[in-house]
Amino acid sequence: MGATVVTLPGAGLSWGTVEQSAVLPEPAPIPLRWRVIAVPVVLATATVGAVSRRRKGFSRFVRLACSGRALPPATDSQARYAVRAVRWAAQLLPMRWACLEDSTAAAVVLRVAQLRAEWRHGVALDPVRLHAWIAGPDGAPVEEPADTALYTPTYTPDGPGSARADRGVRP
Repeated sequence: MGATVVTLPGAGLSWGTVEQSAVLPEPAPIPLRWRVIAVPVVLATATVGAVSRRRKGFSRFVRLACSGRALPPATDSQARYAVRAVRWAAQLLPMRWACLEDSTAAAVVLRVAQLRAEWRHGVALDPVRLHAWIAGPDGAPVEEPADTALYTPTYTPDGPGSARADRGVRP
């Protein structure tokens, strides 16, 4: 009995991961104001991560990320500038800097600018992985790859104003 070979049109090789371009994209523009705010915020966020005990670290980052809940929401472009500025300032840190620190620092940058964006933490399955990000006014992830849509938000303390009011949460 011979084996049957099935050819799928348009199917390429896959190793079970998301393909990434090997070419770095051109850096997006970041106004100087956002860069100036981001530098001390990134240093402060890195310090919080470095001095926090492992068990308390996540809750400290959550408190920092949610510190501006009562402020007016940032526009999509303001949230983009905050995330870009944080990533710009953090690129030379000699320590772990991942999505939790990145999103927390972006939320604090917006807080310093007297604005807020929704901070989210979510989970994706198969394989199980966690991710944290900033969502814009429309709820879409800001400056995140398309596969962020695979994550189900599990923690959204800064929900949109009307949704928060429906849940009985005061701003």
